[in-house]
Amino acid sequence: MLNRGVIKATLAASVLALAGLTLPMQANAACNLVSTKDNSPLNIKVTDDDTPEAKQFLETCVNPYTKIYAADPEKAKAGKKKFALYSCVACHGPNGDGLVAVSITDDRWQYNKHSTDKGMFETIAGGTNGGMATWHKQLAGNPDMVSTDEILKIIAFLRTQYKGGGDKPWLDEKPQ
Repeated sequence: MLNRGVIKATLAASVLALAGLTLPMQANAACNLVSTKDNSPLNIKVTDDDTPEAKQFLETCVNPYTKIYAADPEKAKAGKKKFALYSCVACHGPNGDGLVAVSITDDRWQYNKHSTDKGMFETIAGGTNGGMATWHKQLAGNPDMVSTDEILKIIAFLRTQYKGGGDKPWLDEKPQ
């Protein structure tokens, strides 16, 4: 017959073991962003001033604005304003068709990852080795740079400007 001490110890060990299995699974629920420059992790954390949409993206890798803007061109204007405000137009043109930099509205992606909103976010946030600056305020260490929410709105606007053919995989993205 087991005494109470053994039962309590076994129960406590079981609870701790279960907690140990649960915590890593919760940690993996976050969107794992990687640098376009070198595939290193992009350590963008949720902040108190993030919108619910930004928090959702950082958890799932799905841009909630993409489908909203695709369905409502009037709402997409919010992304176009951010695209102009942060001088994206200087390199990519007023609608992302290209100017000094490549077009980001056709199907000739400079990086294959741009067929997903996550991939486009990684490039805008962390920059590239080909001349694109680091724009995310956390990564740049500059609070005046672009927030997660603003990048998501810019991406959703750019998706409404798409002129390529075929599928639009960003409209069917699933949480990662």
